[in-house]
Amino acid sequence: MKKTAASKKSAAADRASTTEEAPATEKAPAAKKSAAARKAATARKAATAKKAPAKKAPAKKASAKKAAPLKRQAPAKKPAVVPKKATAAVKGVAPAKTVAPKPPRGESRTALVRRARRINRELAEVYPYAHPELDFENPFQLVVATVLSAQTTDLRVNQTTPALFAKYPTPEDLAAAVPEEVEEILRPTGFFRAKTKSVIGLSKALTEDFGGEVPGRLEDLVKLPGVGRKTAFVVLGNAFGRPGITVDTHFQRLVRRWRWTEETDPDKIEAAVGALFPKSDWTDLSHHVIWHGRRICHARKPACGACPVAPLCPAYGEGETDPEKAKKLLKYEKGGFPGQRLKPPQAYLDAGGKPAPPLGAG
Repeated sequence: MKKTAASKKSAAADRASTTEEAPATEKAPAAKKSAAARKAATARKAATAKKAPAKKAPAKKASAKKAAPLKRQAPAKKPAVVPKKATAAVKGVAPAKTVAPKPPRGESRTALVRRARRINRELAEVYPYAHPELDFENPFQLVVATVLSAQTTDLRVNQTTPALFAKYPTPEDLAAAVPEEVEEILRPTGFFRAKTKSVIGLSKALTEDFGGEVPGRLEDLVKLPGVGRKTAFVVLGNAFGRPGITVDTHFQRLVRRWRWTEETDPDKIEAAVGALFPKSDWTDLSHHVIWHGRRICHARKPACGACPVAPLCPAYGEGETDPEKAKKLLKYEKGGFPGQRLKPPQAYLDAGGKPAPPLGAG
């Protein structure tokens, strides 16, 4: 029995040792096989790597080429929808609808000067008799009439001044006038109280400071009550023959429509336009522009279809372009109506112009 148990134990030990050795024996071949497999895999990868680069590299390059255009195309697509382009488009169209449009795109300084001077030449042919439309016989009457023309028409002033100058023919007479009596005469011109104060004040200044004579210098004229640069240049150009630009509402409107300048201040407009013309042209230029503004290039409904300088005007189309309809918008002599002067120059009458109607007739 004891031997049998001992033999069983030894047999079990033999089996255990056999069992423990078996895995080691089995693991060794497996390790060898796995090592061999790894070597084979490494060899296959190496072989594949030698053959593959030629095929894989182009694929990477191709993908890189495909990806690169996408990156380059993205910025090209964005500007099409960014606000900057839309704003630029709006800016390019807006000037045609505004009162103060921008200068023509691409027009050089030389081209602007040539166009401006050609417009003046064309207007000189249309209005060869252009002249100041205020009646006057001497510098004193002209300076008073010009002051009275503010906020009213030259026609109304011409209908009013005969009675004023008949009663007060000299600066000394008007300086000593009773304000209430002057106000009654000037009432038809509007703002008659302020205008009475101005004409009496400037008459006193002429009497006390200049011996009753209207000065012929700009710096002296602008010191007179109610006299600014515009009035001073009217007097200098038409009473003394000294060149000057008269920047009234018509002048401002037209030079901006023609894009001679973008300025809005009268003094700056005067400087900008004066730089485009010889000084000797300034006075007649003022007459041409003002006459054109009163007769054809009106503020609200310019008669574009009847305008002699339409081909040179960047603002063409703001008014009526149909020739027949445009003719109906013409005023004064071009439309069969009289001028604004009761006693116009003979050249104006010889050219077919008509004097304005007397007081109370129109």
